[in-house]
Amino acid sequence: MKPYVILISGRGSNMEALLAAGLPGQCAAVISNRPAAAGLAAAAARGIATAVVDHRQYPTREAFDAALAEEIERHAPQLVLLAGFMRILTAGFVARFSGRLLNIHPSLLPAFPGVDTHAQALAAGVRIHGCSVHFVTPALDGGPIAAQAAVPVLAGDDEESLALRVLAAEHRLYPQVARWFLDGRLRLNDGRVQLAGEASSPAQLFVPSLD
Repeated sequence: MKPYVILISGRGSNMEALLAAGLPGQCAAVISNRPAAAGLAAAAARGIATAVVDHRQYPTREAFDAALAEEIERHAPQLVLLAGFMRILTAGFVARFSGRLLNIHPSLLPAFPGVDTHAQALAAGVRIHGCSVHFVTPALDGGPIAAQAAVPVLAGDDEESLALRVLAAEHRLYPQVARWFLDGRLRLNDGRVQLAGEASSPAQLFVPSLD
């Protein structure tokens, strides 16, 4: 089975969704930059190897990324999934895993990159919000988009209620995109996303269709 690695920094809810999805591959390891990340215990309970590369132990971002890359490469993954991994990665790291490094972001990119996306969406008054899975490039939240899922912004929403609605969409979207990649259907070619068998009329609010 194709090995993949998941990177986390915290509770790992997207990690849990990925692991529960029965992907056509094997999670070789879950790696965190924070020793106290709750997701590490959840992964270990499933019998998955875990590791910590604590960014506080390295003098520079480049040194941390080099150590993280070495730990990842120990598992020879075909795919690296960022699941709430709260580090900005260097260009060298991104180049090393180019075309096999995916991230999920809680907005409909290119809208609202960075942090506090739900507050940004509410402040802007948008009526549609959501999440995006994209290939990682050196540009923050700026890589080619593989798929997006949209949710409505409802009257009376606050950051918490909107975040929960988006998170539910994340938990459906990310495993499907990972499945496409591991099935050999999704790839990055000259900076453009290609998905074999993509429907010409995707289902409403999910692009491409999750079916």
